[in-house]
Amino acid sequence: MPWRLAPAAAQVAPSATEAASYKGLHAAAHKGDVAQIEKLAAAKSDVKADLNARDGNGRTPLHVASFAKQQGAIRALVKAGASINLFDNDRYDGVTIASVADDEETLRVLLSLGANAKQITSRYGGTALIAAAHLGHDGVVRQLIAAGAPLDHVNNLHWTAVIESIVLGNGGPRHQATLKALIEAGANLQLADRQGNTPLQLAKSRGYDEMVKMLEKAGAR
Repeated sequence: MPWRLAPAAAQVAPSATEAASYKGLHAAAHKGDVAQIEKLAAAKSDVKADLNARDGNGRTPLHVASFAKQQGAIRALVKAGASINLFDNDRYDGVTIASVADDEETLRVLLSLGANAKQITSRYGGTALIAAAHLGHDGVVRQLIAAGAPLDHVNNLHWTAVIESIVLGNGGPRHQATLKALIEAGANLQLADRQGNTPLQLAKSRGYDEMVKMLEKAGAR
């Protein structure tokens, strides 16, 4: 359908070639080598700068560890002083990387270490919550809601998390569960898209009957 976006179109994980070329903390982060992270961090005179060093796409070791689902490496990097809320060149932070990957455990670790679920991320001016709603990652959505992610942020496509769960979803069980979580959290169901279509109208136009029932029960118009 023409209105669909490729999932996480702006997010770029390290390629196999990039990963193979990594050295130092980037290499250790990708491999999940906690002992090496601790050793390298202890040996650096300017630890903070090295911990937050960038690869060719602006990824820090923490970004690399998040893409690689290396929770131990994330813990070690943060303990050593790595900044947890930095963006790569595509404006993705660790929280959004984990959210797009449907990686609930890495997200849980990041949030427990103080990562911010409220940041404005990606080329779309969105949030991790919007990205997760788009993909129907209902467990991630619930974590982000609990962490205080903004329910009604409007991205530069003029879509909210509620709208994305409908227009970029497939109407199936996980997108339904995502919408349910947003409704129960108190998301605004009247915010419309750029053409003035409300979530209820968008769900009706796509034939997403279960979503229509949920929205109507919640008082959407």
